Amino acid sequence: MSEQQAGPIKVMVVDDHPMWRDAVARDLAESGFEVVATAGDGEQAVRRAKAAGPDVLVLDLNLPAKPGVQVCKELVGHNPALRVLVLSASGEHADVLEAVKSGATGYLLKSASTEELLDAVRRTAVGDPVFTPGLAGLVLGEYRRLASEPAPADRDADTPGAPQLTDRETEVLRLVAKGLSYKQIAERLVISHRTVQNHVQNTLGKLQLHNRVELVRYAIERGLDDA
Repeated sequence: MSEQQAGPIKVMVVDDHPMWRDAVARDLAESGFEVVATAGDGEQAVRRAKAAGPDVLVLDLNLPAKPGVQVCKELVGHNPALRVLVLSASGEHADVLEAVKSGATGYLLKSASTEELLDAVRRTAVGDPVFTPGLAGLVLGEYRRLASEPAPADRDADTPGAPQLTDRETEVLRLVAKGLSYKQIAERLVISHRTVQNHVQNTLGKLQLHNRVELVRYAIERGLDDA
């Protein structure tokens, strides 16, 4: 599912303010992204995203018809390869955490510059977690808090034998749990960014997890972040 490297990154913009939505879509298109759809409310967003198949969804949380977190949850559930970058006016911690738990890859405030937004979309497309400065630590702290609680339904509880990860996959997983970006992991292990992505995708598949949030939780539960 990483065909996005072969052509422009396909992006969809969801916001209920037409002028803002059009401006973001225009900035993205002018910078070489392929804007495959836009939407102004939650119901429309779910419908159009399923039809258009974007690589990255740039999503506002405050939407009519269906809230952004619900849109995120439904679309990531429908297509776990979808990356969601929340672009919100709210820096409230509760909003950030709710977005991440619903499957968002990153969270950027609307006060970000155009350059920051474009960079965030590029990084989101390859699976890097992108957060407005100050929010990354909050999210990592929440991962740790979640990991200290029992999982609501531990699917592996009655499965004999955990999936076997290679040494390299375990090494990458350990660094993901420590909050390093894919770029930082690539530099640390002297491998390519693409190789890091492949290891993460393989690990997600083996563990039957859907996104980075679940992956970090799995790693922290097993104490890999302390290793």
